[in-house]
Amino acid sequence: MLHHVSIGVADVARAAQFYDRVLQELGYKRVFEALPYGIGYGEKQPAFWIGLPHDQRSASAGNGVHVAFNATTEEMIRSFHRAALDAGGSDDGAPGPRPDYGPDYFGAFVRDLDGNKIEAVLVRLPAAAKKKATKKASKKSAAKKAKKVKGSGRAKKTAARGKKRGRRG
Repeated sequence: MLHHVSIGVADVARAAQFYDRVLQELGYKRVFEALPYGIGYGEKQPAFWIGLPHDQRSASAGNGVHVAFNATTEEMIRSFHRAALDAGGSDDGAPGPRPDYGPDYFGAFVRDLDGNKIEAVLVRLPAAAKKKATKKASKKSAAKKAKKVKGSGRAKKTAARGKKRGRRG
């Protein structure tokens, strides 16, 4: 759904030192630079941007806004949290389960150097949901294959009828 998210920072170089260190714990890296204005992070393409506000006013953290980054293990989340605090960020929710968000939600919240709220999160799908998702994907794939085969069968039958009638098809 989302293409990217951008947050405003007061000093791009200072913020980059923080985010380079913190996001590497989740497997993300700096993938694009438009210095001195902004830096994009992601796996291959920029999905999270830090930058100077376009209106050239002071950067400020949005009240109620936060950006959550996917993690694949609880240890990654702990490392993210530790790296953020070591890089000068502040704790806004230690690593741990968040039962109020769901039974399989594990996350950690921090504030960056400009007060922006960021999170590392892991949500495990229950085994039943995983099976259901896999089954659904398999059904879709099978339906696509059947459609292709069915369509190619029609084309073959039409061509065969044309040959019987002396036409080429």
